[in-house]
Amino acid sequence: IKPLLELYQPAVALDLGCGRGEWLELLRDNNFQPYGVDLDGGMLAACTERGLPVTHGDAIAYLKSLGDDSQCIVSGFHIAEHIAFDDLETLVSQSLRVLKPGGLLILETPNPENVVVGTSSFYLDPTHQRPIPPPLLSFLAEHLGFARVHTVRLQEQYDIHENSNIGLMDVLDGVSPDYSVVAQKAAAPAILANFDVPFATHYGIELHELAARYDSKLDR
Repeated sequence: IKPLLELYQPAVALDLGCGRGEWLELLRDNNFQPYGVDLDGGMLAACTERGLPVTHGDAIAYLKSLGDDSQCIVSGFHIAEHIAFDDLETLVSQSLRVLKPGGLLILETPNPENVVVGTSSFYLDPTHQRPIPPPLLSFLAEHLGFARVHTVRLQEQYDIHENSNIGLMDVLDGVSPDYSVVAQKAAAPAILANFDVPFATHYGIELHELAARYDSKLDR
């Protein structure tokens, strides 16, 4: 996100379902101008205590109230799995509208490529609607008009990257348990070039990687 600071000032960033404001704090500490919206009054009180600018409201309704090309970042951490797919489509399309050229949409959600997450732990939260496979969320952003989309797999155990002694449970539960889709709005090539490296970088652990390592171990 840091190249946006060189492109736009103030660099306005909106976090949907901002919770206790951890991401808002990171944005503020990195010289962005953050703003959060959430329906949970208790969470918003925690933000207010930390001096973070927030408002009580529905994420999609708030997005619809914003002007075109007004935001550098629109983010939503673990909100996509809580809403109906039609609402998710509206969220993504409205984000595209309000983002400035080269602006970023960041949506993080549990990763059902992790077999334990997709079949068990996802459902421990009864407010979750359904898991969203990474190719579906990526396709949604592409289909609605984002110029490029990258999947960033997250939160895996650090030592899984170098572990050649893979067991069956590692295959079932070692894949990155969360992922983000990062989507960028179209802009001039000179603007997009500032983001080429992170968009070309592979992040996290995928199921096929662990399965191949497990098969290799069995062959040996």
